[in-house]
Amino acid sequence: MARYRDAVCRLCRREGGKLFLKGDRCFKPSCAIERRGTNPPGQHGAARRKMLVGYGQQLREKQKVKRMYFILEKQFRNYFDKALRQKGVTGENLLFILERRLDNAVYRAGFATSRRQARQLVNHGHVLVNDKKVNIPSFQVRVGDVITIKEKSQTNAHVDAAWQTAAGRGRPSWLTADSGVGVSVSSLPTRQDIDPNINEQLIVELYSK
Repeated sequence: MARYRDAVCRLCRREGGKLFLKGDRCFKPSCAIERRGTNPPGQHGAARRKMLVGYGQQLREKQKVKRMYFILEKQFRNYFDKALRQKGVTGENLLFILERRLDNAVYRAGFATSRRQARQLVNHGHVLVNDKKVNIPSFQVRVGDVITIKEKSQTNAHVDAAWQTAAGRGRPSWLTADSGVGVSVSSLPTRQDIDPNINEQLIVELYSK
């Protein structure tokens, strides 16, 4: 499977803002955005910064969301086609599909400090859905599902640190913390639960050309 292997902080700088790909580091002065600003990476990054309109603006918005959820182009396009076939607003449907990915739910629940770390937990078999191991990051969680970490993995330093800080970071309303180390999917995500800085209509316009 193809994977992005370059420095992820370059992605944040390219999109002109924090995508929160490095977990706790994104909140510290060591964050690349804090140290180097929002100019694109590269020797001539500052000179390349210009006002985007039309196609350029739509492309950058699509790239931002794709990189935020850390998925590749083909899968992102497949999600859009699926959202287009569903009833309702296509842009919001797309975000709801992305939000219901298991790796995102693990991150949003507080088991990991970033979506990349959450994906690794899922891939390595640390995550249970309804007491069954699920190692597919793209698995779509449903209302009533209970997401937990394997008992042997609950003492993992990274998981424990993420869980302890999750309450302060806040969980979305569609996830409810259970007793112990676990959450239940109490409802479907709403637009208010998702980053308000995302303009999903630009993505719809891009793929509708």
